[in-house]
Amino acid sequence: MAWAGDGGACSAARAGMTGTTDPAGQGAGRVGYFTVLYDEGCPICRAAHRWLAGRAQLVPLLFVPAGSAEARQRFPGLDHAATLRDLTVITDGGLVYVSDGAWLACLWALADYRGMAERLSSPRLLPTARRFIAAAAAVRQSTRTDDYGDVCDDQCR
Repeated sequence: MAWAGDGGACSAARAGMTGTTDPAGQGAGRVGYFTVLYDEGCPICRAAHRWLAGRAQLVPLLFVPAGSAEARQRFPGLDHAATLRDLTVITDGGLVYVSDGAWLACLWALADYRGMAERLSSPRLLPTARRFIAAAAAVRQSTRTDDYGDVCDDQCR
């Protein structure tokens, strides 16, 4: 399984989402589905889950709580503590996207947002997209519950 490194994209590409069949331009061929590992203890993550699930999908999104027994069983090679900090998307082919790469992959999977994802992943707009995603992640501080730290270390991006 490829692991995303620096900047939330797959190891060989930043968050570039070129082509119509491969969200990171990695030559993965057709993507059958994405598994989205999300922090179910985070109100923003739950809202994003509901929003994504409610949109028409060109690539099916399967949602699994990050750090759960199911996630650990399906993806034993992942750092599951890290999946609670960063949104993580795994393709059916085993490519892993984290943070901004994962958010862009989710948008790319949606019928009405693929074009936007491709534009946001361009070299000109990617820095702005990364700042927006970081700002959205920062909002979680104000929306967390008193016991939120029991579920996540609040470093989610």
